[in-house]
Amino acid sequence: MAYNRGEPQVYAEQPADDELVDLRQLWRIFRRRLPVFAAVAFAVFALTVIVTMQMTPQYTATASVIIDPRQSQVIDIEAVLTGVGSDAQALDTEVQLIQSRSLALAVINSLDLTADPEFNDSLREPSGLGVIAAGLRGFLSALVPSQMAHAGIDDDQRTLEAVTSAVLERLTARRSGMTYVISIGFRSENPAKAARIANAFADLYLLSQLEAKFDATERANTWLNDRLDVLREEVRTAEQAVELYRAEHGLLDAGGSNLTEQQISDLNAQLAIQRAELSAAESSLRSVQTQLQRGASLDTIGEVLRSETIRALRAQQTETSRRRSDLASRYGPRHPEFLAVEREVADLEEQISREIQRIVAGLETEVNVARQRVASLQSTLSGFRDELVTNNRALVRLRELEREAEASRTLFESFLNRFRQTSEQDDLATADARIVARAPVPLEPSAPNWLLNLALGLMLAGMAGAGAIVLLEVFDNGVRTEADVERELGAAHIASVPMLAQGRFGQKRSGKGDQPYDYVRENPLSGIAESFRVIRSAILLSNIDNVHKIVAITSALPGEGKTTTTYSLGRISAMSGSRTLIMDCDLRRRLLTKAAAPQASKGLLEVLSGDCTLDEVLVADAEQGLQILPVVESQFTPRDVFNSDAFKSLMSVLRERYDLVLIDTAPVLAVTDTRAIAAKADAVVMNVKWKTTPREAAASALDTLRDVKANVLGVTLAQVDMNAQARYGYEGSSYYYKNYRSYYSG
Repeated sequence: MAYNRGEPQVYAEQPADDELVDLRQLWRIFRRRLPVFAAVAFAVFALTVIVTMQMTPQYTATASVIIDPRQSQVIDIEAVLTGVGSDAQALDTEVQLIQSRSLALAVINSLDLTADPEFNDSLREPSGLGVIAAGLRGFLSALVPSQMAHAGIDDDQRTLEAVTSAVLERLTARRSGMTYVISIGFRSENPAKAARIANAFADLYLLSQLEAKFDATERANTWLNDRLDVLREEVRTAEQAVELYRAEHGLLDAGGSNLTEQQISDLNAQLAIQRAELSAAESSLRSVQTQLQRGASLDTIGEVLRSETIRALRAQQTETSRRRSDLASRYGPRHPEFLAVEREVADLEEQISREIQRIVAGLETEVNVARQRVASLQSTLSGFRDELVTNNRALVRLRELEREAEASRTLFESFLNRFRQTSEQDDLATADARIVARAPVPLEPSAPNWLLNLALGLMLAGMAGAGAIVLLEVFDNGVRTEADVERELGAAHIASVPMLAQGRFGQKRSGKGDQPYDYVRENPLSGIAESFRVIRSAILLSNIDNVHKIVAITSALPGEGKTTTTYSLGRISAMSGSRTLIMDCDLRRRLLTKAAAPQASKGLLEVLSGDCTLDEVLVADAEQGLQILPVVESQFTPRDVFNSDAFKSLMSVLRERYDLVLIDTAPVLAVTDTRAIAAKADAVVMNVKWKTTPREAAASALDTLRDVKANVLGVTLAQVDMNAQARYGYEGSSYYYKNYRSYYSG
């Protein structure tokens, strides 16, 4: 694989199916953290067992009450305080009432439980875990000023509240399935006491129902009585207002209707009669006038023919005419008797004529009289109608007053009836529940439940162990596998350098060869030596056309094994036949010099300053073919020594004389000198300590090297526990370490 100089290597993460769980990876995480899981789980389970053993046996007694939906009705009226409903919400409400502090206070006062050490902690001497709990409470109370913790609460009240909470903590109330039965259970250290308190809760619950009904009835009667006095006065005032208004506006009744309306009705009837008479008279008059206009004889007029006077005169006229004819034939027209009869006839005709004229004049008079009557009735009716309009306007207000009076009267009567009903309920109130089973004295303790506690302890132990594993994985910020290097740091993984094998119980190997650079010389076929050969191969093969000769070995932070890597890699290179130089460029700590050339008196700074030649300061290593360029302690350090021309010239000389030059630098994030060295080196190998170096620090160091255009070949994981690394996953070659480790001699 070839690496481009100065360009960061980016490795894409393998796509994963978010919906699938890698069970093998989870299993490896569990195996890797098995000691932690076992320790935490054992501690939690042991604590559960200890707590269970310290628990005092508890006895639970249970009483049963039934909410009876079949209420006996002595009187058919609605109660002031209705009975308990039969729906689930109503029954759940009754359960909450049984568990209320008010009922608990009643039981406490009834049985004087404040004097019982079981509920009053101030009367009990703590023992076992109670001593620890009491000490913890005392410590916490000491942190809170007493005037703040118990402001406005005296000791008696505080004690009563504590006893009430203790009693309620031991009380249970619940429905029995879908029935109307409520089970009241109480837990106590004494079985007889548990039964006594459970029965007290049942008795006082029934008593509280009766008291609630009596109180509600008494409050209702008091309120209704006060309200009736007010309503009675309102009714009297409203009725007086109605009558006063009726009298002021003359709104008198006549047969259930208004007097003016009755008068108008009578006038309308009379007006109809008069109009009919007027119409008949006008009709007769028009008939007479029409006949007269036509020239008809008056004798033919119906009114004339119907006149008794005319008929009498006609009869006389007929008799006189007969006599005249008789006299005319007897005496002649000049006879005095004839003339007398003649005058009589003329007189009769004149009487008839006057009677006819009188009849016609009578018709006209009758029409005029009828018209006057109609006009008079119309005038009177118009006046009454105006009066009716005024009365109707006044009736609007009258009806409003009547409605107000009726509403007040109805409300008063309703309240009066209700007052009579509630007064009769005082002696008829009954509880909505009854006791169906009193609590017997329990024979066996109900707590602690060993099986349940042990099961919960096992479950909590497992959860705590799993939680510890999750926390360790979440906060494990180190670089662990090849995949972490490529995925988290965006760099190539060169090699994983195993840590030296440890003896039983984890002791380091003693004696010669306890350092990796000595170990690889003595065990050239070991796994550690092979890892350094992998690094050397990566350096040589990274650019075949232009082999990298000057390689800087660095790290993000101190203590990541870069000096050990430099020295060990130098020996492996020399053992392979390459002319190799390792040089110490860490001017502050000089760890390579202390390990490889502790007796050196001159070194790099003297060469750069011109005080010595390169050959005068070089130190030969025990391994043939490896030389060391040390850095000796000096009080004077040239300013910006690694950017000087002397350092550039030295690099050119070393590139000509050696096949491989390894530079041990200071940490990238700690010293700026490393950046100048990395920019001038052919390649840079970065050391990362397995599981220890934070990912952010390593990533920041790589970014810094890339910023100065350094050719970062990749990352080397140092001090790797190969067996433990194999449990981190199967993404790298370390997973198969157990399959090929037999190839190594150590």
